[in-house]
Amino acid sequence: MTAPASSPGIDRRWVVAAAVAVARHPSLWFTALRQVRRLAAPGWWRRSPHLPLPDPAYLRFRLETQYGTDRAPDPDDIVTYLHWCHMT
Repeated sequence: MTAPASSPGIDRRWVVAAAVAVARHPSLWFTALRQVRRLAAPGWWRRSPHLPLPDPAYLRFRLETQYGTDRAPDPDDIVTYLHWCHMT
């Protein structure tokens, strides 16, 4: 099952924008890596593109419940989420 072309879950532009936003906060780098590891789909290393990405269905669900279907995540929200993870 793949996401529709308009889904923010498959638009790589927001991923790059989020990475740039996180790169500006060195104190969150370890937290970001920890969250990538925790959210990675099981067996990610066996499937192309061999990156620790979350399950696409899970990502679509999380993004749709947060933002609806018509907008991509705000990079500042990613930073806020990582600050929250860092504190817990």
